[in-house]
Amino acid sequence: MTAIASKSQLRMSFLRYALFTVPAILLLGTVSGRISGAGYGNAWFDALEKPAIMPPGWVFGAAWAVLYILLGLVLALLLHARGAAARRPALALFVLQLLLNFAWPPLFFAYHEVGAALWTIVAMVLLSAAATVLFWRIRRAAALLMLPYLAWLGFAALITWQVGALNPDAPRLAPDAPATDIAL
Repeated sequence: MTAIASKSQLRMSFLRYALFTVPAILLLGTVSGRISGAGYGNAWFDALEKPAIMPPGWVFGAAWAVLYILLGLVLALLLHARGAAARRPALALFVLQLLLNFAWPPLFFAYHEVGAALWTIVAMVLLSAAATVLFWRIRRAAALLMLPYLAWLGFAALITWQVGALNPDAPRLAPDAPATDIAL
């Protein structure tokens, strides 16, 4: 059969991809943050001196939820672009930067490696920017959906750098251990 798919069939194909990719990326991002104890409530993080530009904790949760949804849509658009010439390298860059994204919370919050986290986010920015350029050639909508992510990564890199500068002993900073003695 050599019939061309109708617009509604193409839309449904994209929706099938998105129904998988959006929840998958949202779930993986949430799991990465949860298992590493990301955010306020982490005793080590709470003990750090924060930069003046640090937003309240709820902003991070809301921003990352929106960004992971956008990344899921970007992935669906790329998967849907079957005949595109640069699709494979674009997907490779996307997956690589996404793996770094999921590695950042454990590096920072669980292992307290602020320097490694900074280099990781710089690599994420570079890979995401390169991927966005490729996406523009494949699906312009995918490239445009990457712009808020790139902006947030730049902001997060700045915060990471400032946390490192304000807390040079961050890797060795240990929060006070909870008391195990019972006071009588």
